[in-house]
Amino acid sequence: MSKAAELANLIGNINAGGGGVNRNLVINGNFVVAQRGTSFSNVTSSQFCLDRFSVDVGGGGAFNVTQDTSAPEGFEKSLKLEVNTADSSIAAADAYRVTQSIEGQNTAQVDLGASTAKAMALSFYVKSSVTGTYGVGLANSAETENFVAEYTISSANTWEKKTINIPVRTSGTWLTTNGVGIGVRFDLGSGTNYNGTAGQWQTTSSKVYRTSSCVNLIATGSATWFITGVQLEVGQNPTEFETEPFGETLQKCQRYYYSLPDTPTSSFRILHLAHAQSATFANSGFNHPTPMRAQPTITENGTLVMHDGTGQRAYAVGTNYSTTTTVATDITTSSFANTPQSATVQNGSNASNFLTIDAEL
Repeated sequence: MSKAAELANLIGNINAGGGGVNRNLVINGNFVVAQRGTSFSNVTSSQFCLDRFSVDVGGGGAFNVTQDTSAPEGFEKSLKLEVNTADSSIAAADAYRVTQSIEGQNTAQVDLGASTAKAMALSFYVKSSVTGTYGVGLANSAETENFVAEYTISSANTWEKKTINIPVRTSGTWLTTNGVGIGVRFDLGSGTNYNGTAGQWQTTSSKVYRTSSCVNLIATGSATWFITGVQLEVGQNPTEFETEPFGETLQKCQRYYYSLPDTPTSSFRILHLAHAQSATFANSGFNHPTPMRAQPTITENGTLVMHDGTGQRAYAVGTNYSTTTTVATDITTSSFANTPQSATVQNGSNASNFLTIDAEL
């Protein structure tokens, strides 16, 4: 696309109510943030892998998922899925897809369901070892308002840019809260329950995000599918991917998930401070790096330890009083030598010991 055409598209989107900074409704669409890790083997159920994107598996197949360095010009990373276990007999309710649920407070500008609703444009780069027609869909929180589009991968193992125009939707119920505003779903071989009509909005009793013409990537052992540069924006004109500083993307992702330490490691790490109130009880607290979407769930992975200056004590998270900005936890532990006194919560120099703080959609 020429610079003149790109500028014209951007101006057109601004006139339509979009454009400008933060025009991309998708977070981490270039897959640079990977707080949970960069490699996930044999994914057999729905789980978050690279930040803000869920790999959904509902059937007998499985994927290997990685943050890959293969990427088109202008990008450094991509999401790669490789079929670990093929499913060549896909049941009607089986589902294989990649999903991002976008918070309603970020999609309010689209005015979905109102007479003032705006058109949108979805763009992305994709390559696969399996050519053919693929499906991608958008849906509301209840998954009763659905848009289905087809795109074609023409050449195997070759990066191709795809653009999809999404017409206005003036009906249906669309959340503008901290719930799901829009769900974006890339199909990789789901059952017939998810078939819809391409190129139009439709009201359904359940989600649809593919058509009967779509190929089933999951049916081919060792097949690969890569994606990057995912952008959803207001307006009918797809613009160039909005690149932002890494720290901004990381902060957006931490609204939904982060861990302490930020990367599990066998090196010594102090996670946060605590205060021993008695020989067997302590409490602690810390602030989130950014306000979270909702009250998060705090999970202890492995066995963290507390250190009171004289030795390590066992650690177990009790009742937590987390909010969107802070965390306070009650901790049960083995006997402290002296109380009251300050202490530190540590990972015990073990990569298996860490806290996760999760407020994902």
